Amino acid sequence: MSNETKALNFEDHFSGHSGQYAQARPQYPDQIYAYLASIAPGRSLAWDCGTGNGQAALGLAKHFDNVYATDASAEQIAHAYPHENVEYHTEPAEHVSLKDSSTDLVTVAVAIHWFNFNEFYREVKRVLKPNGVIAAWTYNSVEISPEIDSLIWHYYGDIVGKYWPKHIRYIEQRYETLPFPFEEITPPSFVMEIHWNLIQLAGFLDSWSATQRYKAQNGDHPLELIWDKLLAAWGDENKTRLIRWPLHFRIGRNVTGA
Repeated sequence: MSNETKALNFEDHFSGHSGQYAQARPQYPDQIYAYLASIAPGRSLAWDCGTGNGQAALGLAKHFDNVYATDASAEQIAHAYPHENVEYHTEPAEHVSLKDSSTDLVTVAVAIHWFNFNEFYREVKRVLKPNGVIAAWTYNSVEISPEIDSLIWHYYGDIVGKYWPKHIRYIEQRYETLPFPFEEITPPSFVMEIHWNLIQLAGFLDSWSATQRYKAQNGDHPLELIWDKLLAAWGDENKTRLIRWPLHFRIGRNVTGA
């Protein structure tokens, strides 16, 4: 079976709105990529798996000579940001066209919970150099203000909660329960921050797979159920506010690589 055929068999929650997804996601801080480069055994090749729109791949390209970025969704790859040091491929996480012991760093930004863990980790150990590094991270809790945060959690859990796929529990548990067969490294703390107005925040909430699934099944938009309260708590919808997401990591070293 070719990688192109295998790529069709995956949990796809974002292809139907890939363009919107690419526009409605905050940016990870550049300090993450500098830190990961500092602990990798070299800087010749990084593999960004589940690259989506290529956000992490672009960050890695500042620190690595070459970035091999893959996603099982051709739609996501079609909306990825081009860069001369980034090579995009439509390939599943569990079967990638990289040589054995070729890769200094593997990154997975908010995607590893969708993968077949055993097959993916087998592939990671195959492609990583000895002492190569794998880093997976996620975010869950949004921090704006107590009143707004409470409304968003109500939206997340009570309104669209049953429309989340079961793997979302790994994110809710901050990846702490994620299987992770590597020698672990404890990173410094990182926080993702952005200034958005209310319309931009609504675009982010609209890009959630649970929101899209709710809309498809019910025919209306779930944000309507909290919009009046959200607008009242926010004030002028064009007013920007600082939005923060603490980032949660699992980072490990391939000490058994050969």
